[in-house]
Formats: sequence, C-alpha cells, structure tokens
Amino acid sequence: MPFERPTLQTLVARACADIESRLQTGTATFVLFVRRQLLGVLGRMSGGLTHGLYGYLSWQALQVMPDTAEAEHMERWAAIWGMTRKPASTAEGLVICKGVNGIVIPAGTEFQRQDAVRYISLTDALVGQHTPGEAIAAVRAQEAGAAGNAPDLTPLQLAAPVLGVEAQARADGNITGGADAESDASLRARLLARIRRPPRGGAAHDYIRWALEVPGVTRAWCYPLENGIGTVSVRFLMDDSYPDGIPTPEDVARVAAYIDSVRPVTAEVYVLAPTAVPLDLSIRITPDTPLVRRNAEAAVWAALKRDAVPGGTILLSRINEAISLAEGEEDHVLLQLAGNVLYEPGQMPVPGVIDWGDPEAG
Repeated sequence: MPFERPTLQTLVARACADIESRLQTGTATFVLFVRRQLLGVLGRMSGGLTHGLYGYLSWQALQVMPDTAEAEHMERWAAIWGMTRKPASTAEGLVICKGVNGIVIPAGTEFQRQDAVRYISLTDALVGQHTPGEAIAAVRAQEAGAAGNAPDLTPLQLAAPVLGVEAQARADGNITGGADAESDASLRARLLARIRRPPRGGAAHDYIRWALEVPGVTRAWCYPLENGIGTVSVRFLMDDSYPDGIPTPEDVARVAAYIDSVRPVTAEVYVLAPTAVPLDLSIRITPDTPLVRRNAEAAVWAALKRDAVPGGTILLSRINEAISLAEGEEDHVLLQLAGNVLYEPGQMPVPGVIDWGDPEAG
C-alpha cells in the first residue's frame, strides 16, 4: 500500500487534538485560554515542523535512487560505479596570420572572433617559417565549452596589435574539441546504462559506453563485424557541438584514441563519422502561417533526431505523426515521400530543406 503524505492542515489538526488530550487543567478559565489561544499556536507550530520533516523525507527518498537523484547525489551514485561527470573541454586548432617574414608572434597572443570568443596562441609562431608571408599558430579557446568550436576559414582578429603582423587572421582547418560540461540528463543516462549493462570486456554496449565517455559525444552506435571477422565499427554524433551533430576528423581521431586506450587488444576497431544525408521535405500545411510552419518544422526535425540512426529507416508514418502533432496544424499533405526512407550503412539522415509551396496557390 503506498504511503500518503499528510497535508499541513491534517498535521495541525492532529497536533491540536494531541496537545488538548494531554493537558491536565484545573480551571475552566485555563481550559478556555488554552483552546482559544495557546493550543492553536502550539498546534500550528508542531504541524508546520512535522510538515517540513515530511517534505525533507520525501525529497531524501528521491536521492536514494539513482534514477530520481538530483545533481549532487547523482554524482555520488556515479562515483560508486566509477563514473564522473564529463567536464567542459576546450577547443583547439590552428590560425593563419599574415605578416613580414621573420616576425615572431609570441605565445599568449590573443585572437578574437566576431562574436567576442577569444583564442590564445600556445607557442611562438614565425612568419615565413613554412609559407612566405604567413605564420601558423596553434591556439586554444580562452574558455572551455562548445562555443569555442569554429569551422575552417573562420575570420579572426588580433586582440592587440603585433608589429609587422596584419590584424586579420583566419582559422586554418576546424577548431574543434570544445564541449560543454555534461548535463544531468546525460550523466543519468550513462549511469543507468552502466548499472543495467555491466562491462563485458568488449561487448557492443561497451564500445558505446566508451565513446560516450568522451566530452562532446552525445550518441553512439556499435556495429560488430561490419568490416570482417574481428572488426568493430563505432559511429557517434556530437549534437551539442554542431548543427547536424556530425563530428569532424579531429573529433573522430580523439574518440578513436580514447577507445584504443580501453578496448580489448584483439579487436580491430574503426571509429567513423556518419555520412550526413539531408532529408528534404515538401509539405502543404493548413493553416499555412509562419507560426504553424515553425511549429511543424521544429516537430518534424525533433522526430527525425529521435528516430534517426546510421543506416536505419525513417518511417513515413512518423514524419506525418510529427507534423500532425505540431501546435496549430489542422491538416497537411506530405509530398515527394512515397514511403519509408532507407539509408545505406553509415548514412545518417539530418534535417534538410522544407519546401512549403506557395500559400496563395491553394
């Protein structure tokens, strides 16, 4: 039988009745005073105190189970199972600067992106060392987090002038590796997976767990024997780092290095980035308003993220369901897609372009 927590009013009434039943009074005047004044005050005090204790016990009951524990207690549960919250990581990459040959760009030089994100050079860079008029500086984001990631050719600017060096610079390749600290939901999911599926010395779920232990990795899949006997393929996504979640070659190398450090020595492991395949849609929706379009677009891409796996199948019924559940939608027609969409091994469906048609065309 489940326990039902008493309400504050019930506890106050119980306290008043309990106090009154135990008082030994000598005069009617005292009894009247106790009932009208003192008894009510004491009863409310006792009931309020008891109600607070019940509240604390209710909260504490949630902390003793890992699936309901809050951040601090969940981290203690994770520590018992040998797990820690993935910390925020710092993005690193290369920057190309132009200047006079022979000029040294000292370590510690700051570069700034247009959105005020800053990078600091890690070593001295000599202009003309590799290419005349250019210097390549290794940089690291000043602050940890996914905001430090930047694609190739991202424009940068020197935060302070360096004599003989142009103020404008650019990223040489992707600046990657930045990831925010792991969320409570992600840590809880990893903890429950660890409890429900103990390590098996190289089972498929072990490779998934190892990939998810790398900062920035949000989803992972394992494909045993995909490339022959003794092989294991691992694919992963970084949804919080990139719009489509597809990792860069630098991210793949980082995850591969980590898995190599913990995997069985007998396995031949291939760590791969899924191949992004945009899913384009053509939708006629009623009513065709900007708000309904936005709601339908958000709903259909959220459904795609939930259902998509590399080499999987996107069900036509799930796409229609997502559009139908969008707030404000009354009716719609999904064109082009005649049935379920099948993908080749390694292909990952990602949001594409939605053609809404001409609302005036009827």
